[in-house]
Amino acid sequence: MKTINQKELGFRIAELRKIKGYSQEELAKLVDISRPSLTQIELGNRNVSVIELKKIADNLSFSIDNLLSQDFATEDINFSTSDDIDSQELRISIPKLKVDKFKDILLYILEKCAGKPNIGETLLYKLLYFSDFNYYEVYEEHLTGAEYRKLPFGPVPQKLDSILKQMIADKMLERLKTEYHGYPQTRYIPLIKPNLKSLKASEKDILDKVIEQYSDWSASAISEYSHKDMPWLASKDGEVIDYELAFYREQPYSARTYNEDINDL
Repeated sequence: MKTINQKELGFRIAELRKIKGYSQEELAKLVDISRPSLTQIELGNRNVSVIELKKIADNLSFSIDNLLSQDFATEDINFSTSDDIDSQELRISIPKLKVDKFKDILLYILEKCAGKPNIGETLLYKLLYFSDFNYYEVYEEHLTGAEYRKLPFGPVPQKLDSILKQMIADKMLERLKTEYHGYPQTRYIPLIKPNLKSLKASEKDILDKVIEQYSDWSASAISEYSHKDMPWLASKDGEVIDYELAFYREQPYSARTYNEDINDL
């Protein structure tokens, strides 16, 4: 049998994991390896031992022979298992917008960045993007649940315009048209404070780190930087960016350290 390469094997494991509804953390625990190790396997950067491959195949209900087959196709996956799959609460990576949480996070970012003249719409969009994707990368949970689309100037959160209009009408925000370094700029000024009780400590931690890292950047610099982030690079123009792509980031974009298992690499 003609063997497949390490990168192709990693891709197949990742595809099966997503279809079966496992997070990286969940599958890693079942296989008894760390999540960073599984990430490296899926990236094709780490060898898989025979024992690990057997555990992966067993937990994904897929034979090793089929996993290594030249005729591999996700359509061949058999979903019938000993458990009743209809009764399982499978993880779905499709985000669901949490409108109230989104508003509080928007207010939180704007309050923290109050007085910074560079915080226009473009930079605000990127602060939201990195907050959402960094949180998902670290915790495998959605922060705001916003969908981001790959557009020419970078990832843009969907439904943001309607949320902003609602917040302005409710006197939560004020929109200002200004100039910054000779260019037109749209700014948003918070009129009320965010509900901090709605934000977990882990959420505030990610938000604070993103604000500290990016809030002093220019709009052009952060747009160019976002174009080199893996979720952006791996998405097609105009399509919604898959949060799962955050797991395949490398430095300096990754919000996690993936070199925990030096002996495994």
